[in-house]
Amino acid sequence: MLPFTRDQFLANLVSYNEAIWPVQLAAFAIGVLAVALLFWPPRMADRLIASILAVMWLWTGVAYHWLHFTEINKAALIFGASFVVQGAMLAYVGVVRGQLRFGSGSGPAASVGIAFVAYAAVLYPLLGIWTGHAYPEMPVFGVTPCPVTIFTFGFFLLAKPPMSRWLLAIPFIWSLIGGSAAFLLGVPQDWLLLVSGVVAVFLVVAYHREADWKA
Repeated sequence: MLPFTRDQFLANLVSYNEAIWPVQLAAFAIGVLAVALLFWPPRMADRLIASILAVMWLWTGVAYHWLHFTEINKAALIFGASFVVQGAMLAYVGVVRGQLRFGSGSGPAASVGIAFVAYAAVLYPLLGIWTGHAYPEMPVFGVTPCPVTIFTFGFFLLAKPPMSRWLLAIPFIWSLIGGSAAFLLGVPQDWLLLVSGVVAVFLVVAYHREADWKA
């Protein structure tokens, strides 16, 4: 059982969305920029993508979990800390060390990655509206945990070997936590989250292992 009701969860989302407006627009804009950067050859593009993902995780950890979700669930203190750690890891590995490289690519991993990115940025909010969760009573891309996680999995599937497997750990754990809660709360646009972690981890590990064998 969850320590809060569905109505409390939705009311908390409304309060959060109204408090941070118009950050949602900026989040969507940098999400589009991240996708555009996949087709931008310079090395700096990889660092910019990593920084965008890091900002999304840091923002969600602090603004969503710590400053709002803790009002109805004290476990959000731990959730927020994990998101901040993930954001810091992305910043260190991808921005400081420059060890994350992305590309549109081809093959099963890239195809699923593109699908995850498109789902998180476009289909996710549309499905929410279609199922009766119109703004502001909906998780919004780039500033709430579930779409941020799916979006990140999409980019991990588009990452070129080698990539630190540690970057997969926190998103995978959240996919199980957030995905399970989505069924209890009746948030169908988050149902994909529950399987996205398993699919993404399997494909990333398989793709990178194949690359290691060929090296």
